[in-house]
Amino acid sequence: MPSTTTTRPMHVPTSGTAVGELLRVDNLQVHFPITRGIFQRQVGTVRAVDGVSFAIKQGETLGLVGESGCGKSTTGRAILQLHKPTGGSVRLQGKELTTLSGEDVRRLRREMQMVFQDPYASLNPRMTVGSLVGEPLEIHGLARGREKQQRVQELLSIVGLNPYFVNRYPHEFSGGQRQRIGIARALAVHPSLVVCDEPISALDVSIQAQVINLLEELQAKFNLTYLFIAHDLSVVRHISDRVAVMYVGKIVELTTRDRLYQQPLHPYTRALLSAVPIPDPAIERKRQRIILTGDVPSPVNPPVGCRFQTRCPFAQAACREQEPPLVEAEPGHVVACHFWERICDQSHASVATSDILRAMTAPVPSPRASVAVAG
Repeated sequence: MPSTTTTRPMHVPTSGTAVGELLRVDNLQVHFPITRGIFQRQVGTVRAVDGVSFAIKQGETLGLVGESGCGKSTTGRAILQLHKPTGGSVRLQGKELTTLSGEDVRRLRREMQMVFQDPYASLNPRMTVGSLVGEPLEIHGLARGREKQQRVQELLSIVGLNPYFVNRYPHEFSGGQRQRIGIARALAVHPSLVVCDEPISALDVSIQAQVINLLEELQAKFNLTYLFIAHDLSVVRHISDRVAVMYVGKIVELTTRDRLYQQPLHPYTRALLSAVPIPDPAIERKRQRIILTGDVPSPVNPPVGCRFQTRCPFAQAACREQEPPLVEAEPGHVVACHFWERICDQSHASVATSDILRAMTAPVPSPRASVAVAG
């Protein structure tokens, strides 16, 4: 039987915006049809995002983590209306986005921008850097002519690039420099919300710290709000204020970064944390990995009840019959698990969590390079 301890279901209002809240996502769903045959008859549905809810405050960074295919990137794209949501609500500064027309969405995109994962594919190879960064300024009528050129040079300087690179093409830059160009393009229209879709996963390890430090500096300087999508939990721990964990289209745990790493309550979160490499041989030798058996369920036909029950070492009959709701285990910490209390009692197994946390939170180096040769 599930735990009998009283917990409070997480309340997500369907309208209105809390004080200081920039973005609210309520029961977001993104389903893609599967078609077959000459008449494109629908034979199934991919439930890529299936009831996701969270909120982000102004100036906050929310990390969104999970395995590949869990719906992280689709969630980010649906917030920006690059994918049209099947259902649910997305509110930016209190304004509902899902009901806006195409032209209204385009105007509102000045408030929300995206840094894409692949810096090689996200930049048009036929356009110069000046044209790439300056295009948003023209589209939104913010600057033209000489004023636009000066603004582009200023943006390049802000992201650590030589301002005289405006006449060069993307193929002349390294991956880290291309990502800086993508960040400059996103900042051109003074957005409030920036969705960072795994912005460092395609970069060399030596460059990743530079880009992370740059994002943090820009957030402090311009009061930016980030939705930071990633699979590297050590990076998410460094940059995020709160962390949401996704599994097969649903959020299974959400809390502050410190609480998530100190006291994970969902078995999937524990498994993810156990896979993070620890740069301390003494700790690495003592701890034991949590190896999940079985395969990740298909979003086309997810299992009945808890979606993690096919791989969960704590699964019981209740998990296969009833889907666990997101409940508030403690203030600001919500989890979707019938047996989160048992997991809480065992979360210090193998190696002290404090030791792992201390090893994972070692300061990220802040290498500095000259403006002309920055990563």
